[in-house]
Amino acid sequence: MADSLEHGFLNQINENIGIAHKVCNMYFDQKDERTDVIQEMFYQLWKAYPNFRKDSKFSTWMYRVCFNTAITYFKKNKKEIEITEGYYQNNDSSDSNDNYEEKRDSLYRQIEDLSPINKSITLLYLDGLKYEEISDITGLSVANVSVRLVRIKADLKKINNL
Repeated sequence: MADSLEHGFLNQINENIGIAHKVCNMYFDQKDERTDVIQEMFYQLWKAYPNFRKDSKFSTWMYRVCFNTAITYFKKNKKEIEITEGYYQNNDSSDSNDNYEEKRDSLYRQIEDLSPINKSITLLYLDGLKYEEISDITGLSVANVSVRLVRIKADLKKINNL
């Protein structure tokens, strides 16, 4: 039975491992710090896995555990939360993408200035998650997620004179 639990856990983690890296890269810019947080995330995921009730998708549950672990780590270490600049770089550096890349980079610099919760909501939204999934991950109501996203979009439009 324990082998079955471990096998199921490892399969799910391997399918969704990018989530842990996204969350780490979202909040921590130091490689050593990210390594520590990733290890803590996997420990917390393993510890919580037997209680995973499958009420939501595994990826949603994993985002929530990773998000909470990162926030807890931050609070324990009382360091300033930042998004790493390299996280969103595109490997395609062709000239035709320069304008797009400039706009994208500008957007992510503006997102860096948001509060930690608004930054998380925005990046989860940009990752294509639905409001319900963002709500599950952040612990906010769906209505609160919706209101925050409307305000964030309006603020970003004002900054960019759109």
